[in-house]
Amino acid sequence: MKPLHLDINCDLGEGLSNDAVLMPFLGSCNIACGGHAGEEKTISETLILAKKHGVKAGAHPSFPDKANFGRKIIDMPEAELEQSLIDQIRLFQSIASKHGLQMHHIKPHGALYNLAARDPKTAELITSVIVEHFRETWLYCPPFSEMEKSARSKGIKVAREIFADRNYNADYSLVERSNPEATIHDGGEAAAHVREMVFNHRIKTLNGDYLPIEAETICIHGDNPNALEVLKSIHKILHHETSQDLQGA
Repeated sequence: MKPLHLDINCDLGEGLSNDAVLMPFLGSCNIACGGHAGEEKTISETLILAKKHGVKAGAHPSFPDKANFGRKIIDMPEAELEQSLIDQIRLFQSIASKHGLQMHHIKPHGALYNLAARDPKTAELITSVIVEHFRETWLYCPPFSEMEKSARSKGIKVAREIFADRNYNADYSLVERSNPEATIHDGGEAAAHVREMVFNHRIKTLNGDYLPIEAETICIHGDNPNALEVLKSIHKILHHETSQDLQGA
């Protein structure tokens, strides 16, 4: 069977101890840059690992809310959220530059990601930040989302993302983390989940239905307790080959 050229990405730099063991299996990584986690030291350390392993590095901005790890929608003025995102991404960009690296992509985190997937106003805010300040940067976002629509309308380079370790609802949204079945912890279960998405181009939802899907990158979460097991299972499915070029990036 022909190996698949599909990017695997992971959320890193979030204060955990597993970045170094996960990095060798990745094609790209999303590094926390001060909103939900991370600061200059952790960003720098994660970028050094990414450079060592030839992994594309991107900014992972969030609602400015470390108390809730960016997993709660924060009611704040649009101008303040916009400035916070610009500041987070510029911090990442400046540190990357010091290490001789370019920012490859931007991927919103947590509640901001999920909100922008369904809310046109939030999607517009994020894509406007990219167009105005980070024009050549890729955006990682969910397929069929408001974020994808807004990005494509502005000519932003888009990589559609699916999740190996999260279950989906019937509307393509991720199952709320309050649900005990939201996260997939077992490597074999994650492998079956990814196999459906990659080979059959469909997602099996939590209620057992199937949704059509197309994507260019697969995400796992670094804070998944079994992140390494899940990642190795996915890597095996893709025949130990991740993309070195994401659509010519």
